[in-house]
Amino acid sequence: MGPQSQIMVLFGASGDLARRKILPALYNLAHDALLPERFAVVGYARSDGDDASFRDQARDAVRQFSRRPLDEERWRRFARLLFYVPGSYDDPGGFGALHERLARVDEQDGTGGRRLYYCATPPAVFPTIVRRLDESGPHPDARIVLEKPIGRDLTSARSLQDGVRAVFDERQVFRIDHYLGKETVQNILVFRFANPLIEQIWDRQAIDHVQVTVAEPIGLEGRGSYYDNAGALRDMVQNHLLQVLSLLTMERPGSLADEAIRDAKSMLLGTVRPLAPEDVVRGQYTWGVVEGHEAPAYRDEPGVAGSSTTETYAAVRAWVDNERWGGVPFLLRAGKRLPRRTTEVVAQLRDTSTLEQLFTETGAERRCNSVALQLQPEPGITVDFRAKQPGHGVSVQTVSMHFSYGAAFMVEPPEAYERLIADAMAGDRTLFVREDEVERAWEIVAPVLEVPGPAFPYPAGTWGPSAADGLLPPGRKWHLR
Repeated sequence: MGPQSQIMVLFGASGDLARRKILPALYNLAHDALLPERFAVVGYARSDGDDASFRDQARDAVRQFSRRPLDEERWRRFARLLFYVPGSYDDPGGFGALHERLARVDEQDGTGGRRLYYCATPPAVFPTIVRRLDESGPHPDARIVLEKPIGRDLTSARSLQDGVRAVFDERQVFRIDHYLGKETVQNILVFRFANPLIEQIWDRQAIDHVQVTVAEPIGLEGRGSYYDNAGALRDMVQNHLLQVLSLLTMERPGSLADEAIRDAKSMLLGTVRPLAPEDVVRGQYTWGVVEGHEAPAYRDEPGVAGSSTTETYAAVRAWVDNERWGGVPFLLRAGKRLPRRTTEVVAQLRDTSTLEQLFTETGAERRCNSVALQLQPEPGITVDFRAKQPGHGVSVQTVSMHFSYGAAFMVEPPEAYERLIADAMAGDRTLFVREDEVERAWEIVAPVLEVPGPAFPYPAGTWGPSAADGLLPPGRKWHLR
């Protein structure tokens, strides 16, 4: 059975997130017949416009950002689902016009009065939207989707969540972290718990340390004002990286039910030690060359203060204080203007061999066994192991065995937003972040947000400041495949 009939109310319908992600995702869901049988999208934003202009905007968005080319017949069927109401978020009259339009669409299309309110606006607007919705009466058949960041610190996150809780039950709230919608991130659980080969070595007895890298060659893409008030710790570490860490280290859930998985993640985050200043290295990019193109210094980007100390790179050493992981460092790093786009997890195994006594290893660098999960851009799994070189004598060399999702399944996975929107429409909360997870993540990063350290300069097109090397265990290096 598919999701129930409903209307998605898209706040921020004329914004960049709607254009790049949400509207193309909805088109692809329609292409795959995954939308409810009776469904409509009513966009709401400050920009002037009407149904026709909103459909034109959506068409351009699909043509530019959809993973599939625009199909004219499918587009015509999808476009009939799109409507638009202009209005301000702090104007009760605008919301009155919105609710009148929703009632007419309900009557016309038989959507049953059910709502999916999607807040694709800056987070500062969330409280106003929730307050206006509260003024229109109870919403027992509604759900609300909130984009990250949920606050900018623990106090503001709690304040926001108190406001949302006054109108919606927790079961109605869907907090999006789009990393959780990526097929390869979801596969972490299958990789761990469906393979005894992996689960039996997935602990401190076998693993020396774990590295998680999220590298972006891009800069701010017009988000200078937002980013200069956020930085890499708030924008990436507090949400994406801690969510990936929880999937990598959580205990086996009792089932695949949404609350069982979220319980396991929450329990794990409760064992993550709050970050200490000595476990964090910040960086800020200067002028350089990225992928063959000159890149300006961060302080020269539009919207950025000329004396800004905001970090565009953060590397942290996290500790999980439980029986499975005690003593294993987790090295998490994320940055902008790095050499290439990649998201990768590398578990480096402990070297307990008697290699020196038995064999001679060739190659410039000796490497023990490791398991690497490439999450993007080319999803796959790579295992490094030692093998005998051909020829006389017994000399070993580290080699790689690689699995590619694309080559194995020959299917293009859906975009993260397609999966997340479909789940929100169906009421499946598995891939959404619960209130206690949000608050615990802010508690983990709070000590280093309250006492900001220096942001070391690094040229654009490099892998960040060399000071981050000091976070690694002695004799280890950052993994760069």
